[in-house]
Amino acid sequence: MHEISLVRNIFRTLEEEFPTDMNRIRKIYLKAGLLSNVQPILMQNAFAAVLEDEPRYQQISLYVEVLPILVHCDTCDKTTEVQQYKFVCCCGKPSRNVVQGEELLISKVEFED
Repeated sequence: MHEISLVRNIFRTLEEEFPTDMNRIRKIYLKAGLLSNVQPILMQNAFAAVLEDEPRYQQISLYVEVLPILVHCDTCDKTTEVQQYKFVCCCGKPSRNVVQGEELLISKVEFED
C-alpha cells in the first residue's frame, strides 16, 4: 500500500515546513487528481494507520478532494473535462495536454487558534 508512504511523506513535509507548530495542526486538505493513483478511502485508511504509530498527531484530520482530469486543446484553445478516460476535447479533437488530474498536493493546513 503506497498510501502509507504518501501519508508519512505528508507528515515529513509538514514537519519541515512547520517545525514548531505541528502540535497546532488540526486539519490537512489534499487535492488528488484522478490520474494520481490515489484513492481517498485508501488515503484515509493509511492516515488512520499512521496515526496509530504516531499518537502525537491524533488531533489531526485528513480531507481529500478528488480533482477531475482536464485537457487543453491546442486546436480550439479550450479546456475540457475528460469523461470515461476519453481524452477528447469538446470540439472532437483528441488531446494529450493534461492540465489537471495528475497532482497530489497539500492544498491547505488549518491550525488551532
